[in-house]
Amino acid sequence: MTKSINIAVILAGGIGKRVGGDIPKQLRTLSDGRTMLQMCIDTFQQSEDIDRIVVVMHPDWTDHVPEGIEVIDGGKERWESSWHAVQALAQQYPCTQEVNVLLHDCARPFVSQAIIHRVCEALTYHQAVSVAVPVTDTIYSLQQEGIVHAIPPREQLMRAQTPQAFRLSVIRQAFEKALENTQGICATDDAGIVHTYSPTIPIYVVEGEEQNKKITYLSDLE
Repeated sequence: MTKSINIAVILAGGIGKRVGGDIPKQLRTLSDGRTMLQMCIDTFQQSEDIDRIVVVMHPDWTDHVPEGIEVIDGGKERWESSWHAVQALAQQYPCTQEVNVLLHDCARPFVSQAIIHRVCEALTYHQAVSVAVPVTDTIYSLQQEGIVHAIPPREQLMRAQTPQAFRLSVIRQAFEKALENTQGICATDDAGIVHTYSPTIPIYVVEGEEQNKKITYLSDLE
C-alpha cells in the first residue's frame, strides 16, 4: 500500500477577540517563551507522521510565521480559513493522489504526538477522523431560556478537539456542497461540515486528551 501524504494545516487566521489585546491570541507568548503558533508548528514538525505543514493566517500577521513554512491567507470565519487551505491543496495535488489533511486549531497549542499519531493511524482505514474526549458533566438541552428540555446520556456524548482529518477529496466535496447552501453554512468545525453536507461519510473518533484544551479566554492564558 502506498503511503498517503499527511499535511498538517494549522488554522491561525483568527484575531482572538475574546482574549483581547492588540495582537492575535495565537501570537501570545506562553510560559515556555514560545507563541501558540510556534508551539503548534514545533509539535507537528517533530511528528514522524507529518510530511508537510501549512499555516493559515490573516495577511496582516504572516510575517510572524517562521521562514520555510508555507502560508495561506485566512478568511473572515473559521470555515473560510479551512476552505482556503482545502482549495489551495486541491490545486496542488492531482485527484488521483491520496492526500490526507489534518486541520488543527492553533488555539490548541498543547496537542500531543500521541494524538497526532492516533489520527494519522486512523486515516489508514477511515476517510474522516476526529478527536474527542468523554463528557464528565451532565448536559442539559434547553427548549427555551432556563427550561430543561432533555438530559442526554453522558455515555453518548463527547467533546470535540482537533486535529480533524480527512481525505482531501472528502473535505473538498463537503465544502463544495456546503457552499451551495443558500441558507449559509451551519457547522462549527470541519467534522461538522462533513457530517452535515456529506452525511454518508462516517467520521471515526480517536481518543483525545484533556491537556489538548482550547485557549479561548484570557483566563485560559493565565
